[in-house]
Amino acid sequence: MGLVLRLIVLGVGLGVIVGTALKLLEPRLVKGAIGTPAPGSTPMVKKPGTGAMALGRFEPRQELVGLSQQWTRLAAAQKDLTASGFLLVLDDGRFAQMQPDLALPAASAIKVPILLASLEDLDGGKLRWNEPMPLTKEVVGGGAGWMANKPLGTRFPFFEAATEMIRVSDNTATNLLIRRLGGKTTLNSRFRSLGLPATVVNNWLPDLDGTNTTSARDLARSIALVDTGDKLTPRARDLFREIMATSRTNTLIPLGLLMGMGKDAPDPDSELLPKGITVYNKTGDIGIAYADAALIQLPDGQRAVAAFMVKGPFNDPRSAELIRAMAGAVAKTLVKSQ
Repeated sequence: MGLVLRLIVLGVGLGVIVGTALKLLEPRLVKGAIGTPAPGSTPMVKKPGTGAMALGRFEPRQELVGLSQQWTRLAAAQKDLTASGFLLVLDDGRFAQMQPDLALPAASAIKVPILLASLEDLDGGKLRWNEPMPLTKEVVGGGAGWMANKPLGTRFPFFEAATEMIRVSDNTATNLLIRRLGGKTTLNSRFRSLGLPATVVNNWLPDLDGTNTTSARDLARSIALVDTGDKLTPRARDLFREIMATSRTNTLIPLGLLMGMGKDAPDPDSELLPKGITVYNKTGDIGIAYADAALIQLPDGQRAVAAFMVKGPFNDPRSAELIRAMAGAVAKTLVKSQ
């Protein structure tokens, strides 16, 4: 009898304790602090593009002084060449520079900011991916590309013009886009609004006299505005990278990076890939000026934007060699021995 009584008392005591605990926890349960979220509440979700895989920013913070000085020495050794360079690691703000804001003939490198402006209009619904653009006498450009050989009145979809502008550096495709974006004056205003003060289109391409200008910083910023998500949605950013990946010329920054690692190859991209390096670049060459701008995926997962420009005597091989040498110095600084 005594045992039964004690069990009854113990049961009542436990019931009181449990009831009291539930009463104390009731407000927290209602607010969703324990277990299942309360109705209407938003569960905590990690924001994409944060942490180790953050998109980075175009924000120079710590100068790689040794690299900047090395570029200066390389350029100074070529007395009749004018050169500029800019590099920024988007992840941590490390940068190098040499006359980065000097306006020089852009050649076909100006097609990078033109691609940015084009995809920004696509993003904004101002043009369509397959919008036809008619070939007229005004926009026919000589030099690189094949579109100039088509009959006047031929209609090229936007996506084809944008791709060929980068893939084979088609000048007529570029002129089609310049006209579609509102013409030179309107496009130059766009460049200023994008923070590209040295980037100016004065003539239709190919512009062999070098009147169209840009700077190393502007070219690097054009790519960074895309890759950091500042100007394009993820879908348009993917299109930008896909188009840049079609570029055929890899004899400047890509080859320079490979040479900086002590190697050489007829196809530097294929040699860089197993080392964890991918380069999305666009070159420019009008004889008196050479340029290359690139997004560089590094082996440690970080990304850098880089641009180099050189002006010199017509078809002087030292111009291209100087760009490769400056890119080689980048590899020695940012790429660890594999």
